[in-house]
Amino acid sequence: MADHQHAYAPDALIGEDIAAYLQRHRAKTMLRFITCGSVDDGKSTLIGRLLYDSRAIFADQLAALESDSRRVGTQGQAIDFALLVDGLAAEREQGITIDVAYRFFATERRKFIVADCPGHEQYTRNMVTGASTADLAVILVDARKGVLVQTRRHSYLCHLLGIRHFLLAVNKMDLVGYDQAAFDAIAEDYARFAASIGISGVTAIPISGFRGDNIVAASAQMPWYRGPSLIEHLERVEVVARDAAGPFRMPVQWVNRPDLDFRGFAGLIACGSIAPGDAVRVLPGGRTSTVREIVSFDGPLDRAQAGEAVTLTLADEIDCSRGDVIAAAGDPPQVADQFEATIVWLGDEEMRPGRGYWMKLATQTVTATVQQPKYQVDVNTLDHLAAKTLALNGIGVAEVFADRPLVFEPYAESRSLGGFILIDKESNATVAAGMLNFSLRRSQNVHWQPTDISRADHAAMKNQAPRVLWFTGLSGSGKSTIANAVEKRLALMNRHTFLLDGDNVRHGLNKDLGFTEADRIENIRRVGEVAKLMTDAGLIVLTAFISPFRAERQMVREMMQGCEFVEIHVDTPLTVAEARDVKGLYRKAREGQLKNFTGIDSPYEAPDNPDIVVNTVEMTVEEAADHIIRHILPLK
Repeated sequence: MADHQHAYAPDALIGEDIAAYLQRHRAKTMLRFITCGSVDDGKSTLIGRLLYDSRAIFADQLAALESDSRRVGTQGQAIDFALLVDGLAAEREQGITIDVAYRFFATERRKFIVADCPGHEQYTRNMVTGASTADLAVILVDARKGVLVQTRRHSYLCHLLGIRHFLLAVNKMDLVGYDQAAFDAIAEDYARFAASIGISGVTAIPISGFRGDNIVAASAQMPWYRGPSLIEHLERVEVVARDAAGPFRMPVQWVNRPDLDFRGFAGLIACGSIAPGDAVRVLPGGRTSTVREIVSFDGPLDRAQAGEAVTLTLADEIDCSRGDVIAAAGDPPQVADQFEATIVWLGDEEMRPGRGYWMKLATQTVTATVQQPKYQVDVNTLDHLAAKTLALNGIGVAEVFADRPLVFEPYAESRSLGGFILIDKESNATVAAGMLNFSLRRSQNVHWQPTDISRADHAAMKNQAPRVLWFTGLSGSGKSTIANAVEKRLALMNRHTFLLDGDNVRHGLNKDLGFTEADRIENIRRVGEVAKLMTDAGLIVLTAFISPFRAERQMVREMMQGCEFVEIHVDTPLTVAEARDVKGLYRKAREGQLKNFTGIDSPYEAPDNPDIVVNTVEMTVEEAADHIIRHILPLK
């Protein structure tokens, strides 16, 4: 094994002048990088070696490492450097990386934060997290195996996420006899792939993380390689801070109002710099003002720049809240609600086009729907493939519609205002990471046209409060029958109503939709939009739809104002509904003639907390209708 002496001796300045040492340390530049690649390429071992050789571990940690190496290590009696970063019990038991591990270390020239990312395909979501803030990617390749699918996938994702510096580390050269031909073949193969996806200037280094070859110093085992060692390259690579030179942007995280005399807007500066007296614009509203003061933990500042957390006070009392963006008045970011985006799907369940997800972009949170992908990317061939959805680890391009305008910039220009995540509203799990490419032109061409007669005027003319009475339940539960009975009672009360029935709507508005999960979602979305227009007209809208998914019923609820949405669960057991089988649909579904039928081969998600429940086993139609009328009155 190569010499294990540390490459960096302790700085003598520590003992002579600790203040001077700390000042010099603070002045060092910072490089954030990740290690990624396929399974068992030696990522954790490499980082462990870097920590060891840069003296970033203490004596007690070294003692524990030596003990753990003998007990659970994979290198016999030798030190297993991977154990320094594989901290989870499951990682040590299986010898794999599962979660992203962040480690800090420093050399005499530079400070580093390294993210050890998992190689297994099922943990690609964790790798995306690590890559989202990195400046450089170390792509590890096992010299025995060459470039693999995960090598390509991780490289593609790193490039997609804005990383511009790539270091190809051909690891385990000791296991191929330090053969130059093996290294050259892998370097050429990777260079061809990198060029095909737009990566240029890849630095390739032959290494052995376990034995320490070419990690901090040139290896005597590979005299044919005359380039820098891995740590030398990491110390010298020029990283330009893209955010520092751009126009000022600060997403507002919190409105600080400790007393009546102070109102400040706190946030992390994402781009540019700011000084008192600078003109700013608050988006999406568009109001302008000037900065009166920059407040920090250490007191007022004359100037603040990207990466600093500050509180701004403005010269004017203008509307500004969490989610807004304070920007340079003369060069503001864009505002739109429809985009083309590149999406990396991270959820175990496939994407549901048309379903509403929480979309988080900087400090902004909105409801967004993703349309059917324009295409999915094959990371092996880079071909654009037709796709109706995206499954786990799928990468595709799709249109994204938000329910209100977002302040944004293309991801290529700003990670902070161009990168977003999607969150499932039911589970609160992060299901996708995305990069905004551009706003759709139609979102810039279509604007709200103001009208003089408001929705309140429409309701007043009808002498009633608008409502959406949303009947949901299994096929055959009695939704349409009960909704019809309720509408007749409302008509006798001189209420203005309209009944939207599931079957009737599919004869016209939704005749192009089938019964796949995606089509069911789109069916309910369209009905929700129609119901919203009808409430704007002051009507009481009754809808009778199976509407099997909670997420879509919640989406419609969020379209309405106040308490206008009333969810009515027509609760009928499947056995009873199937016994009725008025339309013969259950029989066809059981015989396999009818696919995706709710209750048979497609799920029904009963409401968790409906506003009204009617049990059609215990109630007659008339009793159910009376029960509903009693709950919704008064309607004014």
